Amino acid sequence: MVKDLASTTVGVFRVEGKLYAYENTCPHQGGPVCQGLLIPRVEEKLNASQGAEGFRFDESDPRLVCPWHGFEFSVKTGCHPGKAEIRLTQFEVEEEGELVYVRV
Repeated sequence: MVKDLASTTVGVFRVEGKLYAYENTCPHQGGPVCQGLLIPRVEEKLNASQGAEGFRFDESDPRLVCPWHGFEFSVKTGCHPGKAEIRLTQFEVEEEGELVYVRV
């Protein structure tokens, strides 16, 4: 879900029952990251010789993919998988009953 809160647009995601909220701005070039695809984490399976044997999809660690240039971020951490210092701006989020509160 993406909502405007004051002058900030925020994306809120639920993963395994926990809420995560991020500013809808990609740190790469300012794209609307929270409006991108939500995909499972993709891992390449390797054999004992480090040869590729296909892929595994981890639904427990979904990735948010910016629609502008494909930059990818973990929904759980807000970090880019290849460079942890490239990260989304995260906000505190909590749920009380049917209401969700985001502190911007």
